[in-house]
Amino acid sequence: MGSILSVNLAVPEPSTAKRVGITGINKQPVDGPVTVRAPGPKTTGLHSGLVGDQIFDIEHHGGDDQAVYAYAREDYDWWEAHLGRVLPGGIFGENLTTAGVDVNGAVIGETWRIGDQLELQPTFGRVPCATFQAKMAEPRWVKRFTRENRPGAYLRVVTPGEVRAGDPVSVLHRPAHGVTIAAAFHAYLTEPELLPALAEVEGLPDDLRQTLMERAPS
Repeated sequence: MGSILSVNLAVPEPSTAKRVGITGINKQPVDGPVTVRAPGPKTTGLHSGLVGDQIFDIEHHGGDDQAVYAYAREDYDWWEAHLGRVLPGGIFGENLTTAGVDVNGAVIGETWRIGDQLELQPTFGRVPCATFQAKMAEPRWVKRFTRENRPGAYLRVVTPGEVRAGDPVSVLHRPAHGVTIAAAFHAYLTEPELLPALAEVEGLPDDLRQTLMERAPS
């Protein structure tokens, strides 16, 4: 069984990477429980699933299918070894930094129980953007992050609840289709011939499913 190492909320800072002018990618650990609930539609809802979190690029981030972002400490450790720098939890913009959870190996649509009540479902991996590149200040970061296929997972809220550091994480249900976050992320960005099959996977966000069909080779 895995656990939550830290719960991270946005500390807004200026950004020149996009027209928005401000970003919430800088997330810092907070003490005490944080309420998690479905935020509603991407552009008109509450944006983040975590009460107290902030999202500014609402065209591309947030909403019910990206309510929560999780990243594994084990993947941070891998990046630290390869980048030669310290990477504290939250620097990738994740809400939940995990330990002992195979985030990239999670099957799309499986159900996580966190703590006593909260239930979340992985929906897809995090596609790197210009804001992420600017934050990391690493050469060709978008391409490198994509190539290494350690995207972390966006999650939707199935059952609202509270989350805090130290909460256990367990998998209640895993769909039989077996398509993982890492496999779907790799197919989406590098294997267009697999997009029609990927679009059939249960648990994918509806808007992503439409995009997959539009991008699939004719």
